[in-house]
Amino acid sequence: MTPNLPLVILVGVMVAAGVTLVLERSLTRILIGFVLIGNGVSVLFLVVSGPAGTAPIVGLSDEPMSDPLPQAMVLTAIVITLGVTAFGLALAYRAWQLTGHDDVQDDVEDDLIRRRAEQDETSVTFDEADAALPDEEGSDAPIEHREVHEVPATTVPEALDADHEDELP
Repeated sequence: MTPNLPLVILVGVMVAAGVTLVLERSLTRILIGFVLIGNGVSVLFLVVSGPAGTAPIVGLSDEPMSDPLPQAMVLTAIVITLGVTAFGLALAYRAWQLTGHDDVQDDVEDDLIRRRAEQDETSVTFDEADAALPDEEGSDAPIEHREVHEVPATTVPEALDADHEDELP
C-alpha cells in the first residue's frame, strides 16, 4: 500500500501554513493556524489508515473492512479542534473588546529580559540575591562570614514525650 501523494503534500502544506500562522502575534491568525494544523493532522490520519474498505459497522460482506480506529481518532481530533477553536474565538473577541486589537502583548518580564540581553547583562542568580539580603540578626556580612548557630538535635519521640515537656525549648 502506498499513500496518496497529493494528500501527503496537502498535509505538509496545511501543517506548514498552520505553524507559520501560529507563530504570528494576532490571536485570529493563531486560531486559523491551529485549525489548519488540526485539519492537516486529521487528513494525515485518514491517509495513513490504510486502503478504503466497507464500513466496519456491518460485517456481512466478504470485502475487507476499513480500520475503525483511525476514524475514531479523527472524530476525536475534530471535537478537540472545535473546542479549542471556540475557546480561542472567545479569547480573541474579549481581547478585541478590551484593547481594540487582538495582538498578543509582551509580558513585562519578557521586556525586561530582552532589554538586559541587549545590554549584555545577566539576571541575578538566587544565591547572589540571597547573599545580598541581611540575615535574621540584621548582619550585612556575606554568607561565608556569618556566624552559624547549632540547633540541638531532638528526635520526634523525645519531643512528643509528655514526661519531658519541661525540657523542650
